Amino acid sequence: MMGAWAAFADKLLGRGDSAVTVPPFDGALKPNQLLEEAEAFAEAPDAADLASDGSDLYVAQGSRVLRYRNGEASEIAAFDCPVTAICALSGGDLAVALDGKRVRIVGTAREWAGFNAVNAISPGANGALLVTDGSLGHDCGKWAHDLMTLGATGRLIEIPGDDGQPRELAGGRAFAFGACQTSAGDVWFCESWRHRIVRAAGAPVLEALPCYPSRIVAASGGGFWLTAFVARTQLVEFVLREKAYRERMIAEIDPRYWIAPKLRSGATFLEPMQGAHIKTMGVLKPWAPPVSYGLVIRLGADGQPLYSLHSRAGGRHHGVTAAVELGGWLYVLSQGAGRILRLPLAKLDSELRS
Repeated sequence: MMGAWAAFADKLLGRGDSAVTVPPFDGALKPNQLLEEAEAFAEAPDAADLASDGSDLYVAQGSRVLRYRNGEASEIAAFDCPVTAICALSGGDLAVALDGKRVRIVGTAREWAGFNAVNAISPGANGALLVTDGSLGHDCGKWAHDLMTLGATGRLIEIPGDDGQPRELAGGRAFAFGACQTSAGDVWFCESWRHRIVRAAGAPVLEALPCYPSRIVAASGGGFWLTAFVARTQLVEFVLREKAYRERMIAEIDPRYWIAPKLRSGATFLEPMQGAHIKTMGVLKPWAPPVSYGLVIRLGADGQPLYSLHSRAGGRHHGVTAAVELGGWLYVLSQGAGRILRLPLAKLDSELRS
């Protein structure tokens, strides 16, 4: 009863879960143009994920997996459905998620089904696989539908290395997207719609992010790289709290034109966020809310931000969903631009790390 009264008071006063405020990009998250100005390594339309085995770069692109070796791309696997996630494993194996429904080890008979929206795979302890199944109600491509319907059916799954049956480590999550095994033996994963990283045991690692986090991978020298595919805005936060409006928008409006986060923006005059509140006399306002955004955050071993890389409102390199290290470079997938970027690690650490 007290919980119900507290929720009613929060809604009435616009506080707690009913607040529409968004944390600012400040401190280690202070905006810059590093992603926007990054070198374009390769054009990658329909790419969904990146992976590396320490020697080569692997790209899940449409229904194929490409390998980049010495800057040249070659196809190493093709399927009859989209590849929604990949992971390079020890021993040269490659794990792939097929249409979000199945996880397979390429070139073997090992395959597991029973998933709905697998969006990330990462190595766990003792040869296990950590799999995030974003939503039980919506496919991978309908992540905006999951957000707008306040979805909370995501799962973190562990597939044992001894070919045992998958087991759920965490369920009922607001879009699980990306997991990692820490050096201390913990498992962390991103809960996108709650803007945080949490431990599989339930305790939060990093909360109140001003963005929707996606995949998290280990960084050399300790710590992690966290990608975020969209920045939060007050307008979207407001829409998420207006049930009647959301229901009508979902029922009556083409999803491309919803007031919802996007991987890319600025391509059509039908977008809801444009005009004088975005630009004045053709000039983008410095305080313009981002319809789409590009962001990578360097985390320390404790999960706290050290520095960040941005492509801001008005930029091109938005919808960042993956980042991996290879050969002294940080490779970043911008799904919004359909492009793989790269930045020199030594320069990032020397200039940005405090």
